[in-house]
Amino acid sequence: MDMHGRTNETEDAEAQRALKQQWRKDALAKRKKTTIVQRQEAGRLLAIRARETALVRPGSTVAAFVSMGSEIPMTPLLETLFDMDCRVLVPRLGAGMEIGWSELDGIDGLRDQHNVDGSVNTHRPQEPDNAADGPEALAEAELVIVPAFAVDEHGFRLGRGGGWYDRALLRRSATARVIAVCWPWETTDTTVPHEPHDIPVDGTLTPDGYHAVRG
Repeated sequence: MDMHGRTNETEDAEAQRALKQQWRKDALAKRKKTTIVQRQEAGRLLAIRARETALVRPGSTVAAFVSMGSEIPMTPLLETLFDMDCRVLVPRLGAGMEIGWSELDGIDGLRDQHNVDGSVNTHRPQEPDNAADGPEALAEAELVIVPAFAVDEHGFRLGRGGGWYDRALLRRSATARVIAVCWPWETTDTTVPHEPHDIPVDGTLTPDGYHAVRG
């Protein structure tokens, strides 16, 4: 490829990253308008919908995530997974660029992460006390549940922006389903800004229900 081609690719990538940032900014602004009561109800409904749609096989291994900030609370869904005797894996971000995973024994096992000055790091989700396994542990999960700011009809997902999940999903089982959790208004017919490394999801789970977007 000539220099002109490489320049166009670089400009396209920069444009997509700028679009992603704007989409995240807009999504966060709308999420912050939700009340605590609305978020709690959304979390309760999320767990109900997951059970209603038989997304989860009892006794299976599920990789989920711990919510933070304006995300829909995941605690009810995590508790539902425990009720179904699932083995639950959640992210351990650590200091590296890849997500490791820890088995979560219960909600009480989650701990705040702290900054170097001892203050709570509000930009990091809680993590378990249990020892961390490497990124390859994801291959044991039949279902992978990830956060999203937006998901389009092709499965392209707008994430938190660190790129961790795209790297993590490279380690998933070939038969695993990947489901994105978001608010109902964050599913869209407009193509989500994406780059070649972005891995599409198979469906969305919102308080309104489950929707398959691929396959």
